[in-house]
Amino acid sequence: MAKLLSKIAAGFLDLIETVAISLSIFLVVYLFLMQPHQVNGQSMIPNFQNGEHVMTDKISYKLREPARGEVVVFHAPPAAGCIEGTGCDFIKRVIAIPGDQVAVKDNAIWINGDKLPEAYIPVDFEISPGRATLDEEIYLGPDEYFVSGDNRPHSSDSRSWGAIKKDEIVGRVFMRYWPIKEISLIKKAEYPSVF
Repeated sequence: MAKLLSKIAAGFLDLIETVAISLSIFLVVYLFLMQPHQVNGQSMIPNFQNGEHVMTDKISYKLREPARGEVVVFHAPPAAGCIEGTGCDFIKRVIAIPGDQVAVKDNAIWINGDKLPEAYIPVDFEISPGRATLDEEIYLGPDEYFVSGDNRPHSSDSRSWGAIKKDEIVGRVFMRYWPIKEISLIKKAEYPSVF
C-alpha cells in the first residue's frame, strides 16, 4: 500500500511540474512574443471577418518600425469611445508612417500628394474623411501612424480620431488561425506604383 501511495505522489508531483513548466512557457510567449486576438466588428471586411481569430507578433516592432500596409493590433485611443477598463484593442491597417502627409479627398487616401492604390478594398467602398481629416491634411510626427480599417464606410479609425503612437501598438498581425478553413499567413499590402 505504501508503494502505491508513493507512486501516486510521484505521479502527482510530475503532473504539477509539467503544468508549472507549461504555464511558464505560455506566459513568456503570451507576454513577450505573440498574442491571440479576435476580430470584432465589420471594420476590416472583406479581408478579415467578424469572429475570426488572428495571432499578433509582439516582437517585430521592438526590432524595427511598423511598415505601411501591415495589419496591426493596437490599444484604442481615448477618442474612439471604448468603455474604460475593457482592454479595448482595434485591428487596422497602417496607411501612413512617420513623416507622411495624409489627406482624404476625392474618394481616396492621398499620401504625400500621391493617391494610395489600394487593391485590397472594393472599388465601390466610399472613402470619406472623418473629423480628423475633414478639409485638412494631417502631418505625422516622428512616432505617429495613420491607421484605417479596410471597410472604409464602417470603420472608426485615424480619419475620425487622428494618428496613433507607436507605443499604443500591441503588434503585427501575422497569421489567421480560426476558422480552420481560413488559416493563412497575413502579408503586408504593397504599393509599388507610389512608394
